[in-house]
Amino acid sequence: MNLSATQMSLSTACTTLSKTPNSIENRRILENRLAGPPGFATTRKMTMIITMRDRSKNRKPLQKGRNLSIEAIQTVQALKRANKKNDDHSLEQLFGSKFRRLLKFDMMAVLRELLRQNECLLALKVFEDVRKEYWYKPQVSLYADMISVLASHGLSEKVELLFMQLKMETGLEPDIEAFNALLESLINNFPEIAVECFYLMKTIRCEPDKSSFQILINGLESKGQIGFSIIVKQEAQKYYGESLEFLEEKEEMTVS
Repeated sequence: MNLSATQMSLSTACTTLSKTPNSIENRRILENRLAGPPGFATTRKMTMIITMRDRSKNRKPLQKGRNLSIEAIQTVQALKRANKKNDDHSLEQLFGSKFRRLLKFDMMAVLRELLRQNECLLALKVFEDVRKEYWYKPQVSLYADMISVLASHGLSEKVELLFMQLKMETGLEPDIEAFNALLESLINNFPEIAVECFYLMKTIRCEPDKSSFQILINGLESKGQIGFSIIVKQEAQKYYGESLEFLEEKEEMTVS
């Protein structure tokens, strides 16, 4: 079959297709016309288009403090092994050979991972090392996390020492959410320190909000610390008036 015959066959196929409403039947007719008579072979060029999928769209967002680098994981494991042996010399060597060589992000990740694993005393040692770094800047949220873990393990003396250290820090940011978290950690077992924390907030010009007063007043009253509760109520009245209705709302929510 020559080229003109092929063109005629295609023309006939197109005419037939226009008269045939069934799309499936149309496709069959077109295929038969293109195939030609038996023994006739046609050469057709096929083009393959390859597209690359953007894998970054499928990545899950990083979770703060939980995605550790290989170096950070190895450091956590090495510190835990050395700490179990109660060998201060080996532990100090590890701090020099591994921990102090980490990047800032990895150092903080190691600290938070030790807290997550309830390695309280080891976390304190790491924190002391972190405070010596040139980039260290005190964060109330970190203190709140550490005190929460220490308090949950009954390490009262360590809680008191850590809070004293917080009071001596310079350049604290007035982070109200972090301070409220710290108040929550202190109010049950350390109501006196919670009151100290309240005055620390005022010292650095971190104005307490309703949540601050709810945590303190309700917590102090539940612990029988009526004297402290009255003092804090007087402070709350300076901000929100005499009624302090938001305290009753909090109690109603707790009961319901």
